[in-house]
Amino acid sequence: MIVTFSSKGLAELFERRKTAKLDSKLQPKILRILDALDRATRPEEMRIPGFNFHPLRGFKPTRYSVHVNGPWCVTFAFEGENAVAVDFEQYH
Repeated sequence: MIVTFSSKGLAELFERRKTAKLDSKLQPKILRILDALDRATRPEEMRIPGFNFHPLRGFKPTRYSVHVNGPWCVTFAFEGENAVAVDFEQYH
């Protein structure tokens, strides 16, 4: 379950299913990612074809990334069975 968001735009998209804060062309894929993340109880459950799931180096606790488009990714950490600090960022 997603517990916290770092991005207000992601939180609004997840709660309202639309937002003006994120590119409308990216929103369908971001919603698929957020819905999968909300169902996940451990990070490895995000290893879904097309998501390019991978851990990010240099973070304690470990943060993970799922590819959206170009340099844009949804990043997150896990505390127990919950996703936390879910963000939308250009990581690379």
